[in-house]
Amino acid sequence: MDLNSIIGIVVALVAVFGAQAMEGGNPGSLVQFTAFAMVLGGTLGAVLLQSPVRQFVLGMKMSRWVFVPPRLDAPAVVEHIAVWSAAARKEGFLSLDSHIEGIDDPFVKKGLQLVVDGTDPLVLKRVLEVEIDTFDELHRQGARVWEAAGGYAPTIGILGAVMGLIQVMENLSDPTHLGAGIAVAFVATIYGVGLANLAFLPIANKLKTLIARQVLMREMLVDGLVGIAKGENPRLIAGRLGGYVV
Repeated sequence: MDLNSIIGIVVALVAVFGAQAMEGGNPGSLVQFTAFAMVLGGTLGAVLLQSPVRQFVLGMKMSRWVFVPPRLDAPAVVEHIAVWSAAARKEGFLSLDSHIEGIDDPFVKKGLQLVVDGTDPLVLKRVLEVEIDTFDELHRQGARVWEAAGGYAPTIGILGAVMGLIQVMENLSDPTHLGAGIAVAFVATIYGVGLANLAFLPIANKLKTLIARQVLMREMLVDGLVGIAKGENPRLIAGRLGGYVV
């Protein structure tokens, strides 16, 4: 569980509603279901119109990474590669076949299988780099779903405010309701700007960071597997891979 995400959400909400209360306003006036539904629904519709189904679904699935990010244990990967390189150097590439069975990650399994098959190091590197590029681009498309939502939400919020003001102007004959009507109208703008800058854009940027970390981890793995395929010294491989660990 990523506590930073939870703390960030709590701090943002406390800051917004707390500031409203400190200025003498009623925090409850910021809670308007109609404005929220319009901004959220309008933003969702715009994103759905822009995004292919596969990209949209992937973006929604990736949102869980904000609270439960993928487990990335670089030291453990270095340790595994050190074990594989030592086994390959001592007993040959075929000895690595027994290590493949306990691997769940398809990318790692494929890379190690290529080594066992005696694939040329340059070919191995090219094959795995293609998979890395595909992974990177596919998941960045998912992150762009949230980035797009962050771009549309403020505009939808302004649209909601204008619609609210239109209703206010249609009821100018009743001055007692003008103030409350205008306040409700501008809540839509708050939702649009707030959701974009306190939720959608931060989620998009966090997903991009997590994708970059996974790509780096895969690049480290490729570096190690290529070293094994070349028959490099296990200590040299482990020392080089240590530079990836931060």
